[in-house]
Amino acid sequence: MLECAGSPDPLIPQSPNFRGASMSGVVHATDLSDGEKRLLFWASFLALTAAGFGFAFRVAMGTTYGTALNLTSQQVGEVFGASLWPIAITMIGFSLVVDRTGYKLPMYGAFLLQAISGIGTFYADTYRELYAFALCAGLGHGIVEAVINPICAAVYPKEKTKWLTILHAAWPAGLVFGTLVIIGANSMVPDLRWQFHALWIVVPAALYALLYIPCKFPVDERVQAGVPYMEMLRQVGFLTAFLASFLMVYEIGNQIDQLTSWEKPNSWFNVSLGIGGAIGAGFGLVTRSVGRPLFFLMCLLMIPVATAELGTDGWIKNLMTPVLKEWEVNPAMALVFSAGIMLVLRVFAGGVLKLFSPPGLLCVSGIFSAIGLYWLSSAAGTAVFIAFVLYALGQTYYWPCMLGFTSERYPQGGALTLNTVSAIGLLSAGIIGTPILGVAFDQSIHATVEAEASALAKAASVPGGFLWMSHEKIDPTIANEFVAALPEAERATVEGIYSEEGKAQVQAGRDVLLYAARFPTILFLVFGLIALWFRSRGGYKPIELQAPPRP
Repeated sequence: MLECAGSPDPLIPQSPNFRGASMSGVVHATDLSDGEKRLLFWASFLALTAAGFGFAFRVAMGTTYGTALNLTSQQVGEVFGASLWPIAITMIGFSLVVDRTGYKLPMYGAFLLQAISGIGTFYADTYRELYAFALCAGLGHGIVEAVINPICAAVYPKEKTKWLTILHAAWPAGLVFGTLVIIGANSMVPDLRWQFHALWIVVPAALYALLYIPCKFPVDERVQAGVPYMEMLRQVGFLTAFLASFLMVYEIGNQIDQLTSWEKPNSWFNVSLGIGGAIGAGFGLVTRSVGRPLFFLMCLLMIPVATAELGTDGWIKNLMTPVLKEWEVNPAMALVFSAGIMLVLRVFAGGVLKLFSPPGLLCVSGIFSAIGLYWLSSAAGTAVFIAFVLYALGQTYYWPCMLGFTSERYPQGGALTLNTVSAIGLLSAGIIGTPILGVAFDQSIHATVEAEASALAKAASVPGGFLWMSHEKIDPTIANEFVAALPEAERATVEGIYSEEGKAQVQAGRDVLLYAARFPTILFLVFGLIALWFRSRGGYKPIELQAPPRP
C-alpha cells in the first residue's frame, strides 16, 4: 500500500479542521453507501450514453441533412468534426480545474450543452448553425468524459479497470440505441423530418440530470489521499505535456484555418511541434519533472490504439454495407452490429479481467485485432462479419483498459493523467492515424491505376506526403477531367478501374485494412513486453492511495 498523505491541495477550499485530505463537508468515496455508488455510476453511464446518441445522429443522418440544406461533403464532414475535436481539449482543460469546481456543477453544464445541441440542431437551417450546435455537443461530451472517469475511479478504487470498462459500455450503448430509435421512427413514420432525430439526445441527458440531483459526489482519490496538486502535474511532466500541447495546437490551428480567413503555413505540422515543445519545456521547468516514462509510453501507444480502433471504421463499414444491402438490411445496422458486440463484451468485462491483467488483456487484444484486420482485407460475403467479430473482440477493450491501467498505476495524477491519455488518443486519431491510413489508400490507388491505366496515371499523378513519407498519388480533379475527355468506349474501361466504385478504390479500401493490421501488431508486441516486465517484478499490481486518518 502506498502512503501518499501530503500538504493540503491548493485547489481545495480549506476548513479550520483540515487534516491531510479530510475536511468538513467533503465527501469521500467511503462515505457513500452501495446504493449511492450505484446511483452515481448509472447516472454517469447515462451521461456517456447521451453522447453516443448525438454521435449516432450525425453518423446516420449526416447525408440526409447535408442534402436537405445543400451542404457540400466537406461541410458535412466539418459539422461531424465539430462534435469530436473539442472533446479532447475540454477533457484536459477541465482536468486541471475539476477538483476546484467539484463534479456536480460541470455535469449540469454538460447537460445544458447536450440539450442545447439537440434542440438547436432541431431548429438549425444553415451550415453555421449546425456547426455551432455540433460544437456544443463536443464540448458537452468532453466535460462528461473529464468528470465520469475520475468519479468511477474514486468510487471503485479496488476494481478500476473493471468498472471503467463497464462505464465505457455506455458509448456503444448510445450508438446502438441511438441508431435503432432513428431506424425505428423512420419505419413507423416514413415522412418524419430529419430534425426530429436531433432531439433523441435530450432523453438520456434529461434522465442523467434528474438522477444526479440526489447524488453525493466524492472528491478525487488524489485529493482524498492528500497528494498535492503539483505532484499531479509532475506525473505528466515535460514529455506528455509536449505531446499533448503539440496535438492541441495542431488541431486548433486546423480549425481556425477552416473557419476563418487565416491560412495555416504548409509546415504547420512542424510549427505545431515547435510550439508544443516550447509549452512542454515550460511545463517541465515549472513542475521540475520530465514526467513518468511508462505513462508517456502509454500516451504514445494511444496513437496506434486510436488508429486501429477509430481510423479503420470507415473502411470496414464500406466492406459491410454491400453485404447488408444484399441481405436487404439497412446499412446503418453496420454501426449497430459493431457497437452491439462492444456493448456486450464491455458489460461482462469483469469475468475477462479475472483472467488477465490490463497489460495482458491489451496484449491479447492486439492479436485479435491484427488477425481480424488481416482477414478483413481479403474477406467477402459472410466472412466479412466473421472477420469483423474477431476484430471487434480485440478493439473492445483497448480504450477502457488503457484508462484502467493509467488510473491503477498513476493514481497520483488524478483526473489529469486519466483524461490526458484518452484525449491524446482522440486527437491523434485525426491528426496522425487517419492521415497515415489516407497515405496507404492513395498509394494503393496509384499502384493499381499505374498498372492498369498507365495513361491516366501519367496524366493525373501528383506528389504527396505526410510526416517523413513521400509518395505519388492520383489527383481526383485531374483524373476526372482526363476520364471525361476520353472516347466513350475507352472511358467505360477506365471508369471500371478508377471511379467511386472502381477496382482501384475497392482494392485500396482492403489494402488500408492490411496496412492497419501493423498497428495492433505493435500493440501486441509492446504490451507483451510490458506484461513480461511486470511479471519479472513480481506481477502487475495496482498502486493504491491511502487517505490519512479523518478527524
